[in-house]
Amino acid sequence: MTAIYKRELKSYFYSMTGWLFLAANVFLSGLYFFALNLRYGYASMANTVYNILFLLLITVPILTMRTMADERRQKTDQLILTAPVSVFRIILGKYLAAVTVFSLATAVICTYPLILSAFGTVAFKESYTAILAYYLYGCSCIAIGLFFSSLTESQVISAVLCFGALFLGYMMSSITALISSEGNLLTEILNVYDMTGRLVDMMQGTLNLKSVLYFLTLIIVFLFLTIQSVQKRRYQISSRHLKMGAYSTGMIAVVLVAAVFLNLAAQELPATYTSIDVTSQKLYSLTDTTTDLVRNLSEDVYIYILQSEDAEDTTLGQTLDRYQALSGHVHVEYRDPVTNPGFYQNYTDGNISMNSLIVESDKRYTVIDYADIYETEIDYNTYTSTVTGYDAEGLITSAISYVTSDDTPVLYTLEGQDELTLSSTFSDGLAKQNVTSQSLNLLTSDEVPEDAQGVLILAPLSDISQDDADKLIRYLDGGGKILMTTSYTDDFAQNFPNLQTVLDYFGVSITEGLVAEGDSSMYYQEPFYLLPDVAYDETTEQIAGERYIFMPYAQGIVWEEMEDVEVTSLLSTSEHSVSKTDLSNAQTYEMEEGDLQGPFTVGIRASKSLEEGNACLYLYTSESLFTDSANTMVADANLTLFTNTIALMTDRESNISIPVKSYQASDIMVNDTTAFGIAAVLMLLLPVALLLTGLFIWMERRKR
Repeated sequence: MTAIYKRELKSYFYSMTGWLFLAANVFLSGLYFFALNLRYGYASMANTVYNILFLLLITVPILTMRTMADERRQKTDQLILTAPVSVFRIILGKYLAAVTVFSLATAVICTYPLILSAFGTVAFKESYTAILAYYLYGCSCIAIGLFFSSLTESQVISAVLCFGALFLGYMMSSITALISSEGNLLTEILNVYDMTGRLVDMMQGTLNLKSVLYFLTLIIVFLFLTIQSVQKRRYQISSRHLKMGAYSTGMIAVVLVAAVFLNLAAQELPATYTSIDVTSQKLYSLTDTTTDLVRNLSEDVYIYILQSEDAEDTTLGQTLDRYQALSGHVHVEYRDPVTNPGFYQNYTDGNISMNSLIVESDKRYTVIDYADIYETEIDYNTYTSTVTGYDAEGLITSAISYVTSDDTPVLYTLEGQDELTLSSTFSDGLAKQNVTSQSLNLLTSDEVPEDAQGVLILAPLSDISQDDADKLIRYLDGGGKILMTTSYTDDFAQNFPNLQTVLDYFGVSITEGLVAEGDSSMYYQEPFYLLPDVAYDETTEQIAGERYIFMPYAQGIVWEEMEDVEVTSLLSTSEHSVSKTDLSNAQTYEMEEGDLQGPFTVGIRASKSLEEGNACLYLYTSESLFTDSANTMVADANLTLFTNTIALMTDRESNISIPVKSYQASDIMVNDTTAFGIAAVLMLLLPVALLLTGLFIWMERRKR
């Protein structure tokens, strides 16, 4: 085998075939690398290698067309076939020689992520997983090309047949979609040869072991078919050819059945064991929150995808596969609205997007619109839309919790005093926890509603009435819970006397002045933009010790010791902080006459023991704390604090609000001069050098 391998490898580089193959692959891969990565700034190679797959449809037939066909044309195959070498070793040697040439071209592509790393953070795992997929695809194409080369002595016919077969595998997904959107027996059979469809997962950041197995079996099957094709000719010079022909046919059938069975068996394995998430953002991995919820399900949950299985969103499909793998109680089914419009109309009267989800249990159901699964950002200069986030896990987990819960909590948001309204991010946070939010105007309500599991008071600009304060206190006496944020005011007790009576219920008051942080590590840009120390508490899970809270323009909180009240400091400043009590005349952020010396508590949880249960107050003295502008500064840490607080107020066993996963990799910044310089090397110097080297070797051999 070694001798045949060396002979074949030399033949590629003693002729122009190998050099042309390398030059073409280097040039086109360099072209897409320049366009997508260097110029457009992609930090991953997935798009690049997916776009150059078509190149293999042309170059592989050229690479393999002479491998066996030329042997037949020159009659040298008779010498090989009669040599004391097994056909398996002959075919394997020729195959490995072609793979070696392809490996050299792939090795150049492997340097691209390393080049990108000089200009930014590169998604190495995603990039090399995509390159691995490209390599497996190419090796499979070579095995197919070798087989067709063994069928004829004409190199042209071999190349045409190979191109046709590769093109069929490349387009099979589209072909089956045209045949049937729902899928049938024919499409199931044809999908066995869907080569590009097996690449999608790996191009999107998943190391799919099922896809790896598919390409390995494809290589084995076509190498085996090539062996049988050559064996047939070998035994034609023997009197035993009829007997061997029958044996060969039987073996082909056995190998094909075994390959199909092996892949079908692999498809039944849970995605947990066969699909590895290699994305830097862990797009497809499920959090511990989801894992605990789904594994502890005691009733069936059905997730209906409004789409045909052949046309599904593969990213969403991967996520749902992981849900199914966690519990036998989760069932995923496809319902195509085109062929079955009456199905989704049983759940909603409005229009619904394809790939939307219906999550249902015996208790209730909910609809997840496909448009909500992906967050997008619109560039109004170019009117282009870019996907920035993937919220499938957050929405699906929330939906499962909702349809399996015995009840749903209700929060009331106080209005009538020019309070802030929750932005979409924080409203969505409530929705993900399956919390119903309703407005509450105490002027028109006799009492806080009995079903209120919490009241939100968000930075009112004016005070409530004494009557309204009494209603809130009666609500607290019944074990009520309040989340309050405050706007800056010189003297809270004086300007908001009735709200102060609510705080007095817990012995809490707000200090004068605005807190300025003196420790530069605990503020952002200016001392009033606090990055407070976060205490370890169930309210601050996933934040304390790991993330910052951004809290602009906060005031200090103090409290009296009360026998039945426990106050926990959640957010606090350093000892170098001061409270500026006279902002209009302040000359410095340092301590001045009349200022108060820190540290200050700027966020608390206060709990008052009652005869039955506890009344609870969460107080944060920054009106901007729960706003999008503050939240984006700390990558959703403020949102996490909010949803943790809500989870405790509504007595949820765990916080089921899962933040949106960023869909954007870091951008690569390469200046034009550098980008064009690298492109010149990859697209001009290197391909030309390869061609000139090949031409020189070829001409030297012609002289001999």
